[in-house]
Amino acid sequence: MMIAGIIAVCVILAVLAFFLPRLSKHPERGTQKTLGLGSRAGGKAPGPLGRLFSKPFSSSSKAVGKSGSAGRRIRGHMPF
Repeated sequence: MMIAGIIAVCVILAVLAFFLPRLSKHPERGTQKTLGLGSRAGGKAPGPLGRLFSKPFSSSSKAVGKSGSAGRRIRGHMPF
């Protein structure tokens, strides 16, 4: 369920970044901030469990950042 949600957020941010590049940065930061909270909360688990619990949130945050920047980058290459 979480994977489908992250994929949906990435697609929405990529489309938003393509059509409204300046307005896409705020939702991207908000999503990354929320995922950062989950990563920090998961990282408080002891030992290797902390890394295991925080990894999905950190990799999701990276994916959100890449999708937003990809949408803005593609928009920059368009001739209009």
